[in-house]
Amino acid sequence: MPAPVFSPRRRRNWATVAALAAIITVMATLVAFSVPLYRLFCAATGLGGTTQRADAAIGPVEGRVVTVRFSTDVAPGLPWRFEPERRETRVRLGEEKLVFFSAENLADKAIVGHATFNVTPAKTGIYFNKIQCFCFDEERLDGHQKVDMPVDFFVDPALADDRNASDVQTITLSYTFFRSANPEGAEDLSRFAASTTPDPKRGQTLFAERCSACHGLDQNKTGPLLGGVVDRLAGTVSGYNYSPALRQAGLRWSADALDKWLADPRKFVPGARMPVRVLDPATRRDIIAYLEAQSRQARAGGSAITPQWQQPSGH
Repeated sequence: MPAPVFSPRRRRNWATVAALAAIITVMATLVAFSVPLYRLFCAATGLGGTTQRADAAIGPVEGRVVTVRFSTDVAPGLPWRFEPERRETRVRLGEEKLVFFSAENLADKAIVGHATFNVTPAKTGIYFNKIQCFCFDEERLDGHQKVDMPVDFFVDPALADDRNASDVQTITLSYTFFRSANPEGAEDLSRFAASTTPDPKRGQTLFAERCSACHGLDQNKTGPLLGGVVDRLAGTVSGYNYSPALRQAGLRWSADALDKWLADPRKFVPGARMPVRVLDPATRRDIIAYLEAQSRQARAGGSAITPQWQQPSGH
């Protein structure tokens, strides 16, 4: 059977239809990804007062001081009380600061909320860095539960070099909590309660976020390996060049010693080189719980890098 023969006009019509279909597909794709792309653009540029995320504040601390004010609001339909522990604080550029916000669920049942945020003046968004914040996740609060939520932040010293920001003396960090449209997989705000049982699984996530850039469990990196660190004598990992202060400290890494070290290494061991602090007590608690679980696993003869709660993969 001979193949059908299309006239030049019909071929042009099919080409037009194909081109229109391609255009519609491209437009639909752009619409679908416009929101996440816009968020990425804002995060990269600080547009609209969008703040930045950082693993730690390790740059210099400058003499210039700015006042950071805190503004909170709750959207209609979310029966929560939400307010800052303090209305403002003064920080030097580059100085890491930990502040707390109180959230209370006034309803009888658990509700998941999500916080939007920005800073003003908007031109300071590119310089305002958050290390830890409840606004990174969907958050669940049980009925009539009240918790204090940490925000760990610093203002980049580069602000001082921006002529356009030379007039900035006050930055306002604003939050609005909404009822979440995506409650599945929400974090539980009870993790911030002082009475909460240490959570090594959460500690594993926090270790990956806060520690793994400089520390491995099975090898030295910028910092010494931390597999089996609990009860180990400080400054004794083979092949790592410790500061003289830590080598000579005669310190054994108990949970209490690790807590004091993470809170402020250079205060705990004067002369130590580690610049990173973990200011939030709940974060330190869970990181230490993870390191304790790793150390117990290693002493029991298991892998120092396979958590007890995680089944080894079959691959």
